[in-house]
Amino acid sequence: MLTIEPIAIIHNQYTDRFAIPRQSGSTDLLSVVVFLPKYRDENSLRHIEEFSHLWLIWHFSEIHQEGWSPTVRPPKLGGNKRVGVFASRSPYRPNALGLSHVKLIGVRKTKEDGAVLLVEGGDLMDKTPIFDIKPYLKSDAVQGAKGGYAVDANTFLKVDFEGQAWENLSPEERQRLASVLREDPRPGYQNDERRYAFFFDRYEVFFQIKDGTVYLDEIKNAAD
Repeated sequence: MLTIEPIAIIHNQYTDRFAIPRQSGSTDLLSVVVFLPKYRDENSLRHIEEFSHLWLIWHFSEIHQEGWSPTVRPPKLGGNKRVGVFASRSPYRPNALGLSHVKLIGVRKTKEDGAVLLVEGGDLMDKTPIFDIKPYLKSDAVQGAKGGYAVDANTFLKVDFEGQAWENLSPEERQRLASVLREDPRPGYQNDERRYAFFFDRYEVFFQIKDGTVYLDEIKNAAD
């Protein structure tokens, strides 16, 4: 029996797992990686800014108690076909480990948390524990690699910016929310036109999708 412990925690605006991108690298939303006190040593980050991207190894902490399944239904296949869990990136795995590549924006020195990492493109929920960080190398992108059933590139929805729901958001908030909506935050196997909701940052967001376009119905402060 092996035991591993988190070295860091990630912080961002993905407060609901349904708002998280399907894959890493598809959005430019900023996340901050804060190291736990035991690993808060600047020497461990020496030369890290020489790399443009990083690998994060992390824990599906929100669902690990739900157990695992030998077969899963990937959203890429419409939820109608089962594949082996080891032929998928499903979170319902024996060890509930996630692997993501992110763009390194830089290292920031803070008074409270020491040196932290600013990264873009993460698909991790806010407060997700991180077990390890490794540099992304050019050799990691294998030429001619086969993508199986997931070979198709991400297809994004159109976001309709009309309506009162957008008016109380700043331009930056509009951009961040639109980057989530265009990836279709509905549960993986539901694709109808009913009204859906999810939490993002400090908001509860209500939306509908019709004919490939996302319409923002309502946005409320989650604390209300």
